This record gives sequence, C-alpha cells and structure tokens, in this order.
Amino acid sequence: KKMPGNLPKKTARALLDIEDNKIVPIIRNPKSTTVDSEAVFYFPGCGSERLFSQVGLATQAMLWEAGVQTVLPPGYLCCGYPQRGSGQYDKAEKIVTDNRVLFHRVANTLNYLDIKTVVVSCGTCYDQLAGYEFDKIFPGCRIIDIHEFLLEKGMKLDGVTGTRYMYHDPCHTPIKTMDPVKLVNELMGSEKDGYTIEKNDRCCGESGTLAVTRPDISTQVRFRKEEEIRKGAAKLRAIPVVAGDAAAPAAVAAAGPDVKILTSCPSCLQGLSRYGEDANLEADYIVVEIARQVLGENWMADYVARANHGGIERVLV
Repeated sequence: KKMPGNLPKKTARALLDIEDNKIVPIIRNPKSTTVDSEAVFYFPGCGSERLFSQVGLATQAMLWEAGVQTVLPPGYLCCGYPQRGSGQYDKAEKIVTDNRVLFHRVANTLNYLDIKTVVVSCGTCYDQLAGYEFDKIFPGCRIIDIHEFLLEKGMKLDGVTGTRYMYHDPCHTPIKTMDPVKLVNELMGSEKDGYTIEKNDRCCGESGTLAVTRPDISTQVRFRKEEEIRKGAAKLRAIPVVAGDAAAPAAVAAAGPDVKILTSCPSCLQGLSRYGEDANLEADYIVVEIARQVLGENWMADYVARANHGGIERVLV
C-alpha cells in the first residue's frame, strides 16, 4: 500500500526556524498572552514533528488559540519508546537520561514560567514520558493529551456539515482521563449533526514499526481492519445529512457525506492512510481536523506566518 501523501514539505521546526538544539522556543500570541499567562511544555515527539508535522503544527496552533504559552524542547527529541520496543534497552536508557537532564536545564532556565502541564500529541510518547518523573522536573505538573486539554479549555466544534466521522482508538491511547469516544463526540459536536461518532474496532496494523519489520503479519491484521472500516463507513453514509437540525444544502444531501476516520496516534494515522483508496475515506488527526474547522483550510500557512511574525521567543539553554 502507498504511504500517505500531501504532507508538509518541511518539518514543523524547519517551518518555524527553531531547529537549533541550543535554544528553547517559547511560542505565544503576543496579542493575547503576557509573561504571566499559563505556560505548557509541549513534547511533540518524532511522529508529530518529523513524520506528520501537521500534527505538531495543529497542536501548536490550537494552543496559540487557547491563549497559552507553549514551550518546546530544544531541537528534535525522541522519547525513547521505539528503541525500547525493539529491544535496544541501553540505547533507550541513554535517550531517556539525556532527555531528563536536558528538561531539568530547561526547567531551571524557565522557572519563572511555572509550568504545570506537559502536553503530548502521541500516546506512545505519553507512555514513555510517564516514566520520566516529570513531577521532579516541573514540580506538581501533569501529562495530558492535547485533545483532553482542548476539551478542558472548552474548545469544541458546533458540529461539522457534510462530513461524518468515526474514531480509531489507538492501542497506545493518549486519552487517559475519560472515555476516548465520549471525548471525540464532545470535541467534534457530533450530536448537533444528529449522529454519534462510534469507535471503529481492531488494530490498524501499523503498530509502530511492525508494518515495516513484519509486513506479513501486518497485512493479515489489515484485512480485518479494512472489513471494520468498510462496515463503519457504510453505516455513516446511510445517515441522512442534517446541519444543525436544518436540512443541508441539496448538493451535499445528494452527494452523501464525506467520511473520515479520526485518530490520535501518528503511527495509526500512517496505518489508516493506507485504507484511503480501498475504503474510499480519508484518515486524519482529531486536532488537525479541529484546526481546519476553527481556523480555515489555510490554517497551517496562517499559523506559521503569525508565529514567525513575532510569536516566537528564543531562550538560550
């Protein structure tokens, strides 16, 4: 199967010119934040920063909209989970130790920001960072997924006309404080559209690096998942299109809704993208879809332009 296309041509950091590993970027909207505004530490990880940099950018754009200051790690960092998962325990241990030392330096440099929240956009990173003892780095802090954070801030959609969603809950789910399906329904405002976003069962078959190392097993897993996706999509297409209780425009109603499968894991996004042609649907990240609906189709270029126009403070670490 083809790999996903239509990706940003550069990584999130390259677009914002913050690739230097000696500086800590603090990203904030100068119009709506001050030095005393709430600050969060966002750890994007490889999946959201290098692989699907639109996920990292959408997370930053929504944190910008939420009026918080976003502190990023200096330079590209891997959490160490892939190394641990492939049995390279010494390598993983070294990555974790180096990262923790670096984060302590960041915390000392930015102690005036009083960071109480570590935001992630990847469940694999969440599981790995849970062992970093962050409460000793930023005292009294918590780790939370971007989607739970947005819900906390009340940043929800009022339904989406013409698009129906289902949700793929990753094996490494980052959503820990509530039922993930309930969270997606609340964020996307599906009840305003007269239906409920349902969970689409089974593993997508990407499983981190499994699809690369054991394509034979992965392909078998994918057959079963494709069945589930087809069933889910057929069910969604059968629901009549309504928009905020009013009948949708005739053209939308006649064409039937677009169907998208949402997820909250970079590896699953890669896995689900492989079903696009076979099952005639699109896969996307929840936060990317929210950014598109809230900030418009051109959200990425707009955000990059705004951030580069006086929205990034660079602190030497």
